[in-house]
Order: sequence, then C-alpha cells, then structure tokens
Amino acid sequence: MIVKSYELNKINLKKNNIYLLYGENEGLKNKVINDTFKEFLKNTYRYDEKEILNNKENFFNTILSKSFFETKKIIMILRSSDKIVNIIEEILEKITEDTKIILLAGILEKKSKLRLLFEKNKNTICIPFYADNNQTLGSIANSYFKEKKIPISRETINILVARSRGDRLNLNNEITKIENFTKNKKKINISDILKLTNLAENYSVTELVDCCLAKNSTKTINILNENNYSTEDCILIIKTFLMKAKRLNKLQNQTKDNKNIDQVITSFKPPIFWKDKDIVKEQIKNWSLKKIENLIYKINEIELLIKKNSKNSINILFDFIITQSNKTNN
Repeated sequence: MIVKSYELNKINLKKNNIYLLYGENEGLKNKVINDTFKEFLKNTYRYDEKEILNNKENFFNTILSKSFFETKKIIMILRSSDKIVNIIEEILEKITEDTKIILLAGILEKKSKLRLLFEKNKNTICIPFYADNNQTLGSIANSYFKEKKIPISRETINILVARSRGDRLNLNNEITKIENFTKNKKKINISDILKLTNLAENYSVTELVDCCLAKNSTKTINILNENNYSTEDCILIIKTFLMKAKRLNKLQNQTKDNKNIDQVITSFKPPIFWKDKDIVKEQIKNWSLKKIENLIYKINEIELLIKKNSKNSINILFDFIITQSNKTNN
C-alpha cells in the first residue's frame, strides 16, 4: 500500500508490521522512524541486505525469537534492493505484532520488484521520500532558530538551505554545528556559515564528487586541499557520492539502448542542469556499467568503514576519492 509522506499524520502506521521507506530524503526518513516507533527503538536490530542474503537463517531467528525482557523490537534492513524480494515474501506471514520491519532504500525505479511488492500488498506500507524543496527546508531552519532564540538573517538561512541539497538530514547536521557555535557567540553571519559548513565559496561537495567521477584528479585534489572538511562532512560527502554514482549507473543503463549520449542526458529524469551536461558526459565516458556497479558497492563499504573509524574518517575518505579520480584506476 502506498502512503505519501504528507499523509503520515492521517493514518496509524503501527497497524502494519512491515514498511519500505525509499528515496533520497534521509532526514525525513529518520524523523518518521523516530516519531512513529519510539517504543520499539530500544530494541533495534540493523542488518545490511548483504548480511541477510548471506545468512538468511540468522535473520529469521531474529524475527521469530522472543525474549522475556524484549516485548517489542524493530528490525531495519539497510540498502534494500530487489535482491531481497523473495526473503521478504517468505516473512510476510510470520511477523508478529510486537515486531516491526523497516526496509530502507535509496531511489527505486517504478519497475522495481521490491517497490511493486510493497505497493500492491495491502498489509505492507510503501512510503516514497522525495527531496525537500528549499521553501520547506527554509521553514524548518527558521522555526528551529526562532525556538532556540538564535539570531540569524534570512539571507544566511538561504545559504544554509542551498548547501543542504534537498535533504533535511544535511540541514539538521549543519543546524547542530551552528547551535554549538552560537553558545560562544551571540550572532552568526554569512562568513560564519561558510566556515562552519567547511566549504569554500567556489566549491561544493557536488563539484568535488563530479570532478572525481569525471576523472579530473587535479581539480579533485585542489578542492580537497582548498576546503577545510571535518569529520562531520564525511557522511555528507559519501552520501552525495552514492547518489551521483547511482545516477551514473542509470545513465549507463540507458546508453545501452540509445548510443547517443547527448540524447540520453537531455531526456534524463530528473533533469540534468544544462551547465552540468559536459561533466556528466565525461563521467559516462570514463565509467563502464560494470565498473560503476563495483564503485557503488565500494562506496557502501567506505560508508560503513568511516562510521566505524570516525577519528580516521577524513583520511579514509580522501584516499578513496583520490584513488577513484585517477584515470589509471579505471
């Protein structure tokens, strides 16, 4: 059953036991999970899809096992894809009321088997999470700063929103930095925002990732050197990397049927901004379908690695980016 994110306040999600949350808006996904399943979160089990595929029995044991001390539990399946459809079909009839299963996925195509399974089954919930528009993000930021009595101009909020790239998780991360910063300073201005977000005025995380995927190692290294990235920025960078790699994967799939790269880029949905078309064309030329699929797998591995090694996350990520930007690595 499909439920739009704006309909969430109108229905009781807890009546169901299994959910698919897909799309690029990680911040809104987190908010929905935290607001809806508070009493379940004390007993949370997290699985990567790959773990379940490699050891289905262990996953089933987690679902079916009961404990005297554990009345309610939630199981999250990260990086879900069509590969797990058969396993999900197996457990649909086995889930009890005190267990909630949430599958988390990025962008899923309309023809995705996983998406179709959840959309058509009346006992499952399928929620798409699209990117927030700037107006929504601006309202979130403005309300938060007003509540915390942090003086900040509308222009400064607009810059903060632009750097969030349509994801309230990014916005929330930056708001936290600002809140901590203002404990020792009464007012925050645009120059403070530029420093706090660790991005030079001429470059963004998007440009860093685009240059890397275009195999422009010189500019990639220049951007890394000119920006004072922090540990907090690593997750934002790797998520942007994953989003761009998945888009490149879709573009490569479309070039199999249509060899005219310009035509593929022009007709691509969501639309590619005109000024980005040349660099996207370069990316398509530099990455075969097999290599981009391998890259997506590596990005997921790097994300887990930097989360486990936060103190060394910048070095891990920078080594990865520099390696991928080198043409000899392809």
